[in-house]
Amino acid sequence: MFNFRSFAIAAVGAVALTAASAQAGEPQVLKLTQIGCQFVESENGVNHGYQPKSAADCKKINKETGKDRLTKAKEIVVKPGKYVIRVTNKNVPYALGFWIRSEGYDWKNPLHKVSKLSVSGGGLTLGKSRDYEVELKPGRYTYSCPLNPTPDYTLVVKG
Repeated sequence: MFNFRSFAIAAVGAVALTAASAQAGEPQVLKLTQIGCQFVESENGVNHGYQPKSAADCKKINKETGKDRLTKAKEIVVKPGKYVIRVTNKNVPYALGFWIRSEGYDWKNPLHKVSKLSVSGGGLTLGKSRDYEVELKPGRYTYSCPLNPTPDYTLVVKG
């Protein structure tokens, strides 16, 4: 019998936001896929076909195309709550990472380290996924990969 308390919400192409259970406090899963120099879901499911061999290649590509791509990028919008952001390295031949932070976060500012969100990590080798647990409060967040340099995409929490 179908459990009406279980549900799934699909957002922006392959961005999948899933609540496996309606139990309070259980994190939802937000899936993001990294390919060369971009997150697929953030660019409306479009794979630009970049084939970087290094981070330097992405820096060059993003310098030439990043601003235009961001004007077409889709903001991911979610409700406040606990999340597992599952990031997958689909086809990049070098290790990647992920960094989500409150909009305006400055890692050099010691006050931001205690008053704003910043979650990051690396080690995402080809074909691997990694989970990043976060609690998102209403506001705007920036996310990117500094190791597979991507544009700075936006995630909005409303609710």
